[in-house]
Amino acid sequence: MTSRGAGTAFSRKNYRLSTEPEKSKVTGIVNSRLLNDYLHRVFTSADGNQPAAAYRKHLTFQNLQEHLERLLAEENGSEDSRDQVAEGRLGPSTVVLDHTSGFEGLLLVDDDLLGVIGHSNFGSIRATTCVYKGKWIYEVLISSQGLMQIGWCTLNCRFNQEEGVGDTPDSYAYDGNRVRKWNVTTTNYGKSWAAGDIVSCLIDLDEGTIAFCLNGISLGTAFDNITRGAGMAYFPAISLSFKESVAFNFGSRPLRYPVEGYRPLQDPPVADLVKARKLLGYLKNVIHIGIDVTEGKLVEKDTSMWQLQGEPTVLITLAHIFNYFSPLMCKVYLVEDVLMTFLLSILERGGAVEAHPLIQQLLDLMWLLMEEYEVHECLKQLLMSLLRAYRFSPIIPDLGLQIHYLRLTIAVLKHEKSRKYLLSNVLFDVLRSVVFFYIKSPLRVEEAGLQELIPTTWWPNRFTKEGKESKEVKEESAEERLRRRAYERGCQRLKKRIEVVEGLQVQILKLLLNNKDRGGGEASRYIFLNKFRKFLQENASNRGNLAVLCPPEYMVCFLHRLIAALRYFWDGHKVKTPASLSSEEAYVPPQLFYNGKVDYFDLQRLGGLLSHLKKTLKDDLAAKANILIDPAELQAVTMDDLDEDEESATSAAQSQRPSAALAIGGALARPAWLSSPTLGRANRFLSTAAVSLMNPRRPLGALEKIKVLTLRAEQRTREDIEGTHGNDGLLLGKPPEEPDQPITENSLLEVLDGIVMMYNLSVHQQLGKMVGVSDDVNEYAMALKDTEEKISRCPKRRRDIHEELLKSQKVFSEKLNHLSRRLAWINVTIYSKEKMQDIYWLLRVCIRTIEHGDRTGSLFAFMPEFYLSVAMNSYSALKNYFSPVNSMEELPGYEETLMRLAAILAKHFADSRIVGTDIRDSLMQALASYVCYPHSLRAVERIPEEQRISMMKNLLAPYEQRPWAQTNWILVRLWRGCGFGYRYTRLPHLLKTKPEDASLPSLQKPCPSTLLQRHMAELLRSDRDLAPSFLNSVLNQLNWAFSEFIGMIQEIQQAAERLERNFVDSRQLKVCATCFDLSVSLLRVLEMTVTLAPEIFLDWNRPSSELLLRRLAQLLNQVLNRVTAERNLFDRVVNLRLPGLESVDHYPILVAVTGILVRLLVDTDVQGTERATAVLLADPCFQLRSIQYLLGHAEPSALAAAAPATDKRHFSLHTFCSPDTEYISTEELTKVEKMLNHLSEESKQAAATTLPTSEEDLCPICYAHPISAIFRPCSHKSCKACINQHLMNNKDCFFCKATITGVDDFTKPASS
Repeated sequence: MTSRGAGTAFSRKNYRLSTEPEKSKVTGIVNSRLLNDYLHRVFTSADGNQPAAAYRKHLTFQNLQEHLERLLAEENGSEDSRDQVAEGRLGPSTVVLDHTSGFEGLLLVDDDLLGVIGHSNFGSIRATTCVYKGKWIYEVLISSQGLMQIGWCTLNCRFNQEEGVGDTPDSYAYDGNRVRKWNVTTTNYGKSWAAGDIVSCLIDLDEGTIAFCLNGISLGTAFDNITRGAGMAYFPAISLSFKESVAFNFGSRPLRYPVEGYRPLQDPPVADLVKARKLLGYLKNVIHIGIDVTEGKLVEKDTSMWQLQGEPTVLITLAHIFNYFSPLMCKVYLVEDVLMTFLLSILERGGAVEAHPLIQQLLDLMWLLMEEYEVHECLKQLLMSLLRAYRFSPIIPDLGLQIHYLRLTIAVLKHEKSRKYLLSNVLFDVLRSVVFFYIKSPLRVEEAGLQELIPTTWWPNRFTKEGKESKEVKEESAEERLRRRAYERGCQRLKKRIEVVEGLQVQILKLLLNNKDRGGGEASRYIFLNKFRKFLQENASNRGNLAVLCPPEYMVCFLHRLIAALRYFWDGHKVKTPASLSSEEAYVPPQLFYNGKVDYFDLQRLGGLLSHLKKTLKDDLAAKANILIDPAELQAVTMDDLDEDEESATSAAQSQRPSAALAIGGALARPAWLSSPTLGRANRFLSTAAVSLMNPRRPLGALEKIKVLTLRAEQRTREDIEGTHGNDGLLLGKPPEEPDQPITENSLLEVLDGIVMMYNLSVHQQLGKMVGVSDDVNEYAMALKDTEEKISRCPKRRRDIHEELLKSQKVFSEKLNHLSRRLAWINVTIYSKEKMQDIYWLLRVCIRTIEHGDRTGSLFAFMPEFYLSVAMNSYSALKNYFSPVNSMEELPGYEETLMRLAAILAKHFADSRIVGTDIRDSLMQALASYVCYPHSLRAVERIPEEQRISMMKNLLAPYEQRPWAQTNWILVRLWRGCGFGYRYTRLPHLLKTKPEDASLPSLQKPCPSTLLQRHMAELLRSDRDLAPSFLNSVLNQLNWAFSEFIGMIQEIQQAAERLERNFVDSRQLKVCATCFDLSVSLLRVLEMTVTLAPEIFLDWNRPSSELLLRRLAQLLNQVLNRVTAERNLFDRVVNLRLPGLESVDHYPILVAVTGILVRLLVDTDVQGTERATAVLLADPCFQLRSIQYLLGHAEPSALAAAAPATDKRHFSLHTFCSPDTEYISTEELTKVEKMLNHLSEESKQAAATTLPTSEEDLCPICYAHPISAIFRPCSHKSCKACINQHLMNNKDCFFCKATITGVDDFTKPASS
């Protein structure tokens, strides 16, 4: 057989062909007569008619090549004429985007010059070919549904960052984002597009019209009478905003939606297409026709079960066919139009993929008869075409198109050799294969057929004005019940169809995770593991580079399919190895985090940077895990070094690019996720934190240490992962705390670790984002209900209003019908019960992993931060995102899981092994949210007592040494419901306003914890050092917060009084409100402390009690004086009712102060009352009118002055004691009145008995108390309160700065 052409640089596979009769018995080739009949049946002429046996040429393998060439050339003469340059078109025959001169702005262009991503405000680019006559069409594959203008422009159009295609006179565009058409002016046109749609752009230069189609459906003529004539030629063009992406098809691939009469800009390879179809026909004939050697005749065969079975005649015939067919199968157009269509037709007969072994046989033939480079290119183009077809197929009711393409993908991947090649070189390197696991959500439910699938719509209709679901569930009418049940049945029908697609996607992953391959080389699973790790690294290391990131909606689907496949293999291993764990008990062992076998890139560890941990914990690694760090690895990798490496690599990469692509505003030849799915990309693998281990070649002795060496992820083999005898693979370096029970296959542990990382990268954010559709349904349902109520109340004489209300009702109903069907799709694909169980399983995996890691002591610091993040976020998702559809309480083991998570939060929010500020803050916020809800608070109360006490001790640590606002909030939530007037959910003055979000932790009903309060009281009483340091820090922070608040409201008041119109910065208002809220919460913590352990202030046998009481009285008086003064600053700012200061009001702060005073002056023993009264009255800032203000008793002079000006009611606690509100109970009000009477009497007596003090005898610091202390050694004097408070933070004298060694009582001599 001769070579297939001089253009081929590779030598062909040689087959020794023989037609000599005497050799037929040896070779197995049939006799010449039967062979002649066979070859004539296979290689029929173009018209399909065979000449009579007497007139046809005798065919043998010797003259078959000549015969085949003649057949292939039969119609090429007529076809070649169509290959000439088409009239009406100018430019290169291969049409691509003009990345050298035809663009404006910064754009990222794919390697094939057909995909583009906007990288600036509004970039524009046109094609290299234009048209001036005839009818032409091209297609645009929409990869993102944002702001884009697609259409046609002339060479004279000048675009910029504000004006694009359609904004200049000779350019015309369609914008499916805003549903408009553009040609200088704009009008409504077409339908909205979504990611995965295909827009066809048609221009008729004979009639002068431009039209567009969306997924093959015409949107009508957009423009007519377009400018034509000499010099007018139109280029395909697009303008797109930042991050938006598309891929063009000018004709390099078959058009998905061809339109009769319109030609693609790039001509199809007609001659090659005719050849390929003929050769495919001959191949089909070989499959259909069998040779019965015993009978000496030809027979028809069942094609579905065809096998080669070593028949030399058939094999040599196929070799002749593939000699011409193979080069054609390297061209994308022919692969998509001929090969993919043929393979799909094989599967059209239905049944399981396994029922069609013909595809496996054909793939075997390809590997046997094609050159290796040809097979590689053919398989790559086939998978690209399949992925493109899957991604850009419209949603139809039975999802038939998606199922069709997934079945063929499975059939191809079932072929082991093809699967390994595709995994090694295509699926994650060239192809964005995660798209195969995505099920896109239809934006237009009508076209997706959801109206037929879910004919009856329904939505919850039991919402209060605040947006909360009403408790009156029994109000559901019979009609509404029927609608709900019909809607649920429709949702079930939809779910069954989507589950078919999901099942096929899981099958693909099962093939990729197969580790029982029979062929040579690494099993598929280990190739997949290395590619999967690189995929994770790309998404973890390029968080700011949106062009490289996998879209989060793809990640969500990929995560669920991967969990299903992983659990299938995990439980399969459990069946074979009963001693191992089931997937319900899965966790990631702690040695993966420090033995270096798994690369975590530059992700933060709990203890900080890996290089730092390797230095500081090298002794612990040696002692606990028998691991020695290689000295070379201990060279610290600083961040500066990393930056230099990245810069040098970047500059090297840029130096290799064309100079045109480097210009600012240039089109960078750079692949990206969001555009064409046919991208190639440069994989630069960063291994900044990778520490891998050299596998020992013999069993380790008990005292032997393993030396660490660096090993790239791509270099790992099955032995590195699974281990062998004497080598634990990924589990090397097991700490003594870990049980000896086998977990599962090591490779599955790495997949599990990757799943947890995926959730952290983008899945959680996407779950939160999709809840918005449910919120929209609730808002529209409330609006519809409100409109229907207005219609019922509308007077009959106002027909105009009635008609407008009916229009509104119709709009809301239509929108709800659309949204309820779309919500059904989202609930099935994202928030179904099965998806919820996946996230719950992931939560439990993280909890077990953290528990096992915690037991390793200092080695816990090696755990990546994302494990704690995923534990907190997955619980948040289960509680907040899935709850409208499914309830978390129904999950198995829910109570135990809640308690174990509570134990983790309680222990680790103050864990010294965790150094990252962000993760510590997240733990604190999660614990704060946990104690806001009764269910989770009870879980905190169920953790072991030792852990509860440790948690409370950490919460009572001094505030100065750490972020304290969240800690204080936690203590406040534990108290809320027990304090004075502290049973409210919302402040009284905000009752008539709509809450921002009823599910916010701050708006939950009070659920105090008496158990944790008791622990707090015991700690404060028993630890004599803890109470003073904690309370001193609370008082310091209260002083700071309230002072800041007063300073800010002064600025706000001054700005409000200016005559010129001005606006107060919203950020300043927010900070002001925050300082007020902090002041109130700190006062509530003081109230909690005074109530639970009053002896800390009133038992003066304790060294710091008197000082704490004096400081408390001083701050309470300051707060009261500022807030209760008549016509004061606080009053004026509150009355402004500025947006952002809604929480600032008299009630919360005055009630908190009142609670402390009542506890000190009324709810204590006689001695305590006397001491508290004496200290309060002794404070120079004390004013009785501030206490009278609480009950609405204003001073007579103030009332006289205020009466003529305003009738405004004064603040009084009596107002909040009505039976309707019950903010203040009658008992509490009685105590306040008792306190006021007591203070009135005591202040009168104090005024009568107090002797005047000369100025010389007053403390020179505060001028409020007499001198009562003298300092050693300098003998300066002050009152005890001032010096004691000063010594808490400073040891230097006020006056001479000498170090104070002691303080003695000072009594003025009588003679003076």
